[in-house]
Amino acid sequence: MNYTLHQLQVFLKITQNKSITKAAMELHLTQPAVSIQLKNFQDQFDVPLTEVIGRKLYVTDFGKEIAIAAERILNEVHAINYRTMAFKGRISGRLKISVVSTGKYVIPYFLTDFLKQNEGVELSLDVTNKTKVLKNLEKNEVDFSLVSVLPETIQIEKVELMPNALFLVANIDQKIENGIQDKKIIQTLPIIYREQGSGTRYVMEKFIENNQLTVPKKMVLTGNEAVKQAVLAGLGCSIMPLIGIKNELNNGDLQIIPVKGLPIQSNWNLIWLKGKKFSPVANAYLKFIQEEKIRIIQQKFNWIKQ
Repeated sequence: MNYTLHQLQVFLKITQNKSITKAAMELHLTQPAVSIQLKNFQDQFDVPLTEVIGRKLYVTDFGKEIAIAAERILNEVHAINYRTMAFKGRISGRLKISVVSTGKYVIPYFLTDFLKQNEGVELSLDVTNKTKVLKNLEKNEVDFSLVSVLPETIQIEKVELMPNALFLVANIDQKIENGIQDKKIIQTLPIIYREQGSGTRYVMEKFIENNQLTVPKKMVLTGNEAVKQAVLAGLGCSIMPLIGIKNELNNGDLQIIPVKGLPIQSNWNLIWLKGKKFSPVANAYLKFIQEEKIRIIQQKFNWIKQ
């Protein structure tokens, strides 16, 4: 056997994604390069690791066993690297964070200085919707999660970071009368929703439900960016977090429609499972957040009303 760590990494990504194309994207490699690595790895085994049926890639039972072994080997390699860094007196290890999709506008600013100060830290950041973020947290697959809607069924601890305000937003061509609008204006506009499982959709639906509003027409799009682009194109309006539309407002491409009862106010929170035993790197990151969050907010988010 002459397989390399790189081949193990490539094969593991293929088994996780069930796709050479997706594995190539995650590894920042070309598809042919990944295919070559898979072939070279397969050539070392007499039993098939994968098979393609109807252009769809499947991992064989033998391949699944090899993938488990590959993950174990790679984890041990990471552990050796981390122990080496720790022996040199440097903070090292893997920091795992899951973030709701709108949180991608927030979390980078709370990571940059920490990662610059601790080059031995490897970041694993998963940006997805609220439902998957909370599943990751509940399964203890991450150290921290960033959310604006706190879970009701999971015992957690938290650090409150900064406000999160959601406004009714339209493109600049939408004609609206001057002054603060009645909530019923939402019933007269084509409203664009986020996908099920999104925290933004959750608070938006709560607002509509609590105010007994009826939205006859709706469009559902996945991700905050998709909703924003649809609003920019004039396909409809939406209730959106201010944090994700700052540039478009400054450029005059979007407008906030003032409505009674809006904005919806919440807070960005860094949360973790209650009683969680932190790794050294997770413990160091929590300490960093507690000590530096005010400075970061003042420097990077001074345009937000605290």
